[in-house]
Amino acid sequence: MAAEAQFIETIIGIGILLFAAKLMAEIFLRLKLPIVLGELLAGMIVGPFALGQFFVLDGKQLLQINDEIKILGEMGAIVILFMAGLEMTPKEFLKGGKASFTVGTLGVVVPFFAGLMVFQFFGFEALESMLIATALTATSIAISIQVLSEFGKLKAPEARLIIGAAVVDDILAIAVLSVVISITGSDAGIESINITDVTITILQVLGFFAIMLVVAVVVIPKIITPRLWKAKGSVEGIATASFFGAAALAGSIGLSPIVGAFAVGMALSTTKVFEKVENYIGKIGLIFAPLFFAIIGAQVDLRAVDLNILMISGVIIAVAISTKLLGCGLPAMLFLKSKAQGMRVGIGMISRGEVGLIVAGVGVTAGVLTSEVYSTIVIMVAVTTIITPIWLKIEYRKEQRKGSSESEQSIEQKPE
Repeated sequence: MAAEAQFIETIIGIGILLFAAKLMAEIFLRLKLPIVLGELLAGMIVGPFALGQFFVLDGKQLLQINDEIKILGEMGAIVILFMAGLEMTPKEFLKGGKASFTVGTLGVVVPFFAGLMVFQFFGFEALESMLIATALTATSIAISIQVLSEFGKLKAPEARLIIGAAVVDDILAIAVLSVVISITGSDAGIESINITDVTITILQVLGFFAIMLVVAVVVIPKIITPRLWKAKGSVEGIATASFFGAAALAGSIGLSPIVGAFAVGMALSTTKVFEKVENYIGKIGLIFAPLFFAIIGAQVDLRAVDLNILMISGVIIAVAISTKLLGCGLPAMLFLKSKAQGMRVGIGMISRGEVGLIVAGVGVTAGVLTSEVYSTIVIMVAVTTIITPIWLKIEYRKEQRKGSSESEQSIEQKPE
């Protein structure tokens, strides 16, 4: 009976979150604001820590973010990153290799060391500072991808660099997280850090991704071909099985599952089935993407916020924004030879999303982070996730206005 009650609780939750997300998406579309932001706020508004706590049935809240709903949210992230992978061919990814690697690496190194120094200066213990710094390294590009997609900019040079750098960033952030977790778990604590072990862990993670990408590019096109699969829906079904399988493989070797899905997306970007798969996954994305953003929003609990938490949050948010703008934006300006495009890369990398929340969760479970610091990390994730789409939209609107005014001038200058 308990299992049935949980199933009903899950489907009620999905229904409420999806309806609220699409309702807010409509409102935000009319207000000319990023749709993603509306979906995120929808989750925050109807979530169990906001309006959701007032809707009670049989003594229980109607909307509860149980484990099943969280899993659906994570599946949403996998679908979004598979869609992003389809937009980039392996050749393009490797072509932007140097730029992606530099921007992605600096996007981890700068926030981590800046965070470590700032929070130790504020009197946090070394391990706590390390966990906050780790939460600052991650980038959630699912939100930036949605905005770039809205503006039809997924093929633009800065979009390519954002996606490539974010994949590198994600891989390194996961490596840093696995190192920090091993330190957290050991009795010796921070004294147990061995630079050789840290380097080996990071190289292992990078090696796994490289092997996975090569295997995906070589194997996937041979498996998913219209010559083999003729029944209706077979190609789409096998493609879905492949990217979920790759996500599971990535997760099982300690990588973020989204990295696996991205690799399969890239492998399919040059195949004959590309259009068929893109069309189909776009339709799945219509459900999974809003659910993903609404579920992230619904997990934000702002009830415990006091002045102290707000002050620490302010510092963390300032460090979070400035380090990505410096670490990713500056090198991107040099690589793209454009101040505006480099700036957009910096902005596109600001959102911390689910990886930041995972780090915070790990810290609380291990007893390293206090509930106060956990709240501040959640606020930082929420604020950076809200700021990113708005700021990116403003930048693209500027470009559109500039483009239209230039075309008007050229029309005026034409001789009669």
